[in-house]
Amino acid sequence: MDYKNEFPKRLAEARKEAGKTQDEMAILMDISRPSYTMYETGASYPKFENLMKIANILNISIDYLVGLSNKKN
Repeated sequence: MDYKNEFPKRLAEARKEAGKTQDEMAILMDISRPSYTMYETGASYPKFENLMKIANILNISIDYLVGLSNKKN
């Protein structure tokens, strides 16, 4: 599976399922909204620290986010 294509799609889907906005995610992660938006568009990818934050905030596994698993938890 191509994580560079899968990550943005799964991130946006998981955020919406959690009922969070991009603004809320950026605030919770302590990053700018444009930085967060770049993750969802695939223009940029998070460092490991931010990937961990995303997984914790959305209560999903990193393996799911990057396309290594189809199990969210």
